[in-house]
Amino acid sequence: MFVQINTDNQIKSDAESNERLEERVRAKLKRFEQRLTHVELHVSDVNGQKGGDADKRVSLEARPTGHEPIAVHAEATRVETAVTQAADKAVRALEHALERGRH
Repeated sequence: MFVQINTDNQIKSDAESNERLEERVRAKLKRFEQRLTHVELHVSDVNGQKGGDADKRVSLEARPTGHEPIAVHAEATRVETAVTQAADKAVRALEHALERGRH
């Protein structure tokens, strides 16, 4: 499973922070790892320099083999929290989509 992380220019992005986010996503999606070809994260600061609550937005797209891509979104005050919430939503969406595909 290839994990790609994209950030806007308002989000601190370096190898260390990207590695932590990738580890978080891999841990949440571990049981689907063999069925996913690609996971893409888009991290943005909705309010930019204005600040405000729940201003970090994460869009997560997971591409399971033989199925349509699954896209989910989450917003939180911290990037890590938004990534965790998006990964949790992706797990539920993948469970639903892949279970439906077996029947």
